[in-house]
Amino acid sequence: MNGSGIEVIVGCMFSGKTEELIRRIHRAQYAKCPVAAFNHTLDGARYKEGSLVSHNGIEVPTHAVSNPADIASLTHKDGADVVAIDEGQFFHREIIQVVTRLAEDGHRVIVAGLNLDYRGEPFGPMPELMARADDITLLTAICTCCGAEATRSQRIIESESQILVGSKESYTARCRQCHEPESAA
Repeated sequence: MNGSGIEVIVGCMFSGKTEELIRRIHRAQYAKCPVAAFNHTLDGARYKEGSLVSHNGIEVPTHAVSNPADIASLTHKDGADVVAIDEGQFFHREIIQVVTRLAEDGHRVIVAGLNLDYRGEPFGPMPELMARADDITLLTAICTCCGAEATRSQRIIESESQILVGSKESYTARCRQCHEPESAA
């Protein structure tokens, strides 16, 4: 297949990562490329089970998985040329080898996820996926405090856990200057 490789879409909450992933899925489908879409089971029921859904309600059917090996097996079962993975930060580091192997086998693999956690620290396997990527898209949101370009996700509810699945009730977008990594407000 032409166009194989690894594409990574990263940014903070509300930057449009899932929307961009869905846009690329639709373009691949328009070009008649078979697509297999995946999201992590942690995020699978946030909006609609069995669908990849952006914050603005755009959706595509998806497989909710937690084991990265399932991505490879379902990709082959579906006969997909394009593999789209959302919420890459939630996956175990094994996702790096799975994505690399799929790309080496001729697949176009697109992974979207948060590059930084709510403290502004590198999140899960995303930094290494970025290092191995053939193409990286860094998206920004708008800071809800000052209106600048936001690159951080500010948690606005109390929790010490690195992973806390949520949306506008739990997070807001912030620029570097307005981000308060040790605060939940």
